[in-house]
Amino acid sequence: MSAPARREQLLDVTSEIVGEAGFVAVSVQSVARRAGVSRPIVYEHFGDLNGLLTALVERETLRALDQVRETTLRDLSEGDPIELMIESLTTYLAVVEQHPTTWRMVLMPPEGAPEMLRKSIVRGRAAVLDSLTNAVRPASMTGEEAPDPEMTARILSAIADEYARLVLTDPERFPPERLLKHARWWLGQVTT
Repeated sequence: MSAPARREQLLDVTSEIVGEAGFVAVSVQSVARRAGVSRPIVYEHFGDLNGLLTALVERETLRALDQVRETTLRDLSEGDPIELMIESLTTYLAVVEQHPTTWRMVLMPPEGAPEMLRKSIVRGRAAVLDSLTNAVRPASMTGEEAPDPEMTARILSAIADEYARLVLTDPERFPPERLLKHARWWLGQVTT
């Protein structure tokens, strides 16, 4: 196996362990055992446990940010605000559904999550809120100037993240179709 492929395999294994039992269950030994390699191979790629966890957090953060770019809400004055928000939410829920490991780490940091993950989540959330605030700033959902675009962005973000958590934790009960139907109803209520 090539060095880049082995590195990805080790990160995938680490991600699986985090998903199953939290960061507290990750050790060089547990990763090596699950990957079917010796501990020196893990050390060769990451230096130590901290290097492995740092690489995992960096990879998952980059993945999440790339995926979030696909879901960016356009300026609400560029079309029907409800349809633009539903389009963005549809894409977001699809991304969460397709990449559950990444999004569990972002939306529901596991036990023992390192401080670097929490800081990364805070930075990512700030970027998302900034983009969302800019999207809702020109016009509120009623077509008037938004009185507080930052609050509007925060509420929309909180709702979208809660929908995403429901997709991750109980997809049978809360499939995206049900959540999107609810979102369309809710948005209709607040825009009238």
